Amino acid sequence: MSVKIKAQRRERIKAGIRKSVEGTSQRPRLSVYRSNKAIYAQLIDDSKGHTIVAASSSEINKKSKLNLTTSKTVGIKVAEKAKASGIEHVVFDRNGYLYHGNVKALADGAREGGLKF
Repeated sequence: MSVKIKAQRRERIKAGIRKSVEGTSQRPRLSVYRSNKAIYAQLIDDSKGHTIVAASSSEINKKSKLNLTTSKTVGIKVAEKAKASGIEHVVFDRNGYLYHGNVKALADGAREGGLKF
């Protein structure tokens, strides 16, 4: 499978997810972006169109490689920031990625940090 076809497939899946997942100010969307070197998570209020809180693996450790422990730490960090902003309930947007590996570790870390979804 070529890179172009994989990217098109992910975009199609992402569009299907975004049809049903929408963030509000009471229950923002926890969006995950994963690259080969880092993972990012942000809470987005789609009704206003802005990011409430964000966390990334580059915040935690500049030189670390992307692995499950780093992803889980990012999930815990975004949950701490959300709790400080008064947010407990979110909707999870896996952004077209499979719910497996680093994406699952981030979600588990966010749950461990106190977010409910």
